[in-house]
Amino acid sequence: MRKKEKTGSVSAYMNQFGKYFRKNWQLYIIFLLPGLLLTLIFKYLPMLGIIIAFEEYSPFLGYFDSKWIGAYNFKRLFSSTEFLRLLVNTLKLSGYNLLWSFFPPIILALLLNRVRSARIKRNAQLVFYLPYFISTIVLAGMIRLFFSPVGPINAIFGTSIDFMSESKWFRSLYIGSGIWQTIGWSSIIYTSTLAGVSQDLIEAAKIDGATIIQQIRNVELPALKPVIVIQFILSAGNIMSIGFEKVYAMQTDLNKITSDIIPTYVYRLGLEMGDYGYSTAVGLFNSIVNLILLVAVNYVVSKLNEGEGL
Repeated sequence: MRKKEKTGSVSAYMNQFGKYFRKNWQLYIIFLLPGLLLTLIFKYLPMLGIIIAFEEYSPFLGYFDSKWIGAYNFKRLFSSTEFLRLLVNTLKLSGYNLLWSFFPPIILALLLNRVRSARIKRNAQLVFYLPYFISTIVLAGMIRLFFSPVGPINAIFGTSIDFMSESKWFRSLYIGSGIWQTIGWSSIIYTSTLAGVSQDLIEAAKIDGATIIQQIRNVELPALKPVIVIQFILSAGNIMSIGFEKVYAMQTDLNKITSDIIPTYVYRLGLEMGDYGYSTAVGLFNSIVNLILLVAVNYVVSKLNEGEGL
């Protein structure tokens, strides 16, 4: 019954919107045209560049005059001795990053929502938001400085470990610094959602004797659930699109065993070695995996929601 009512309301809304659109279509064209043109020019037209993946591309010959070699670059990729290592490194770094960095912003938003003093809450938000505005290169420099053999971290623990030269520390440093930098900014959407939760529900829960944990579980988390699901789908869909700049800035010759991932491999092949066709094939493979993950996660989440009767 609930699903029928929801379907009926959506249908009524679409009919109303259709009438409004037919009446004011000129306004929609005026406002949408610049955005559509920019999207077409900067998003869709560059997709023609994937033809390079099937060519022995030469910048001097261009797209259409370079030698066509078909799927040779992909065969070369899958038969490469580095392929499996790069794929595993990318999946591990992205997967661990998603696992460890997805929930801290939610927890921070829930904690900030319990702060009743506007001044304390504002100052706390400022402290957590500021690291987000540090540039990637500056952040990588801070990590190199703090975790060097003579840096403050080693001084505190009385050690002399060269963290940046030991591959086993790379993922921990990458993920930990990422959480510190983005936890505040990523919590904004959850904080805004919690601000819209009716205080009457919370007061009613308090009157019923609900503890703080019970209030969070029964009032606040249900309000956050749609946002959490959307954020998870977007994060899981971008699992192969881990930031290149930070990895490259933190990479050294000694930690490449774990820090060498597909984006850094593409950069090395394309810009340093000039193998444009092969690097484009590697990047295209990376994008296809992202697309498959996005569709798969979206499908699984939609099925789970249907099973819960949402």
